[in-house]
Amino acid sequence: MKLSTTTTTTALLLLLLLYTTTTTTLSPPSTTLDPKQLRALQSLYIPTTHDPCTQPPHNATTCDGATPFRHLLSLRLTNCSDDLSLSTTALSSLSTLTSLTFLDCHTPIVHFPTSLTTNLRSFTSINSLQHLTGVFLSRFSNLTDLTISGDTIKSSGIRIITSNMKSLTTLTLSNTNLTGFIPKHWNPKLTHMDFSNNKLNGTIPTSLTLLESLKFLNLSSNQLTGEIPTSFGDLISLQNLSLSSNSLSGSIPGSISTIPRLTHLDLSSNQFNGTIPRSISEIKSLKYLNLAHNSFHGVMPFNASFISKLEVFKISGNDNLCYNHSTISKTVSKKLKLGIAACDKHGLPILPPPAAEEPESSADDMSSGDYDDDDGGNVKKKNGDHDNGPNKVVLGVAIGLSAVVFLIIFLVILSKCDWRLEIED
Repeated sequence: MKLSTTTTTTALLLLLLLYTTTTTTLSPPSTTLDPKQLRALQSLYIPTTHDPCTQPPHNATTCDGATPFRHLLSLRLTNCSDDLSLSTTALSSLSTLTSLTFLDCHTPIVHFPTSLTTNLRSFTSINSLQHLTGVFLSRFSNLTDLTISGDTIKSSGIRIITSNMKSLTTLTLSNTNLTGFIPKHWNPKLTHMDFSNNKLNGTIPTSLTLLESLKFLNLSSNQLTGEIPTSFGDLISLQNLSLSSNSLSGSIPGSISTIPRLTHLDLSSNQFNGTIPRSISEIKSLKYLNLAHNSFHGVMPFNASFISKLEVFKISGNDNLCYNHSTISKTVSKKLKLGIAACDKHGLPILPPPAAEEPESSADDMSSGDYDDDDGGNVKKKNGDHDNGPNKVVLGVAIGLSAVVFLIIFLVILSKCDWRLEIED
């Protein structure tokens, strides 16, 4: 009887354990996220096994603190599945987002609902969205941060994109195939501007120097012309300035030396000319200086002490520029890899001595053999070689003929001697 009771109890415990396990497996995961937004994440192939608000997946999310359901504030989609397809329905459910980022998510854009475009404050697409247009981006009117890099934007110019964005503080439109001019009017609180690797033309607007909060300015690898505005020193917050690989000309304005926090200055691969301002060496925060491949001339105004404090210094490719060998020795020049010549007493580059000319015979010998055949098939010596005696063939023939003549004379004399002896006998 006791055995039967024990068996029954064990069976009941097993059934209870099985029920508990089955219930746990079948019940949906507990989550504090709005059910509509949960389904939207699932349509974007974002794992929702765990609560996206308390345990964010690899595609990071952040949520607000609303009750009973929380709502997404930021979403980052990274290395998306090839099956990813944006839908207006899913995006409508995500209209609470203030930050949306796409990283290596190659997918065509779709219509973004107005509720989402007006709520977003930060929008990023890096090597991701396809078929972007300036009109599409212009609808994000409340952005403070816009970053597009590596995605082609079909637009007649930057102004089409940014004219309605009155609150922008960070703007990156890099490697997007943009053309046209740089707009003149910007939010005075702008801190970051990157238009690198595009096809922008025209000049650098003087109005950019009014952006006293600007810390980062990169206009490299475009088709900009003209000179650097003389008022560039008004950019008192600027830390990074890159204007490389354009067609800019003129001299470096001395006002650049008054920018107190400038750490990175790249003016390489342009058509700048004139002398280099000595005052650049007074920028105490400077760590990167690239003036290579321009048309600067005169004496380079930097000494070895200043150059050694820089992390990067490039000055080569300025053929009319030279260094003062009294402040920089030839040994130090080689160590620093300056790539420019030393100056003579007139402040001009000392040209290296010309290579010694080789004798004509040596040059001729390198281009062909010792002898050349003329048009008649006869052998003649080359122009660079000088005859020191008669030709060997002629000499041989002469010797042979002399031998024959000598032999004939000898035989004639011998025959006469024999004839006289016969008469005497």
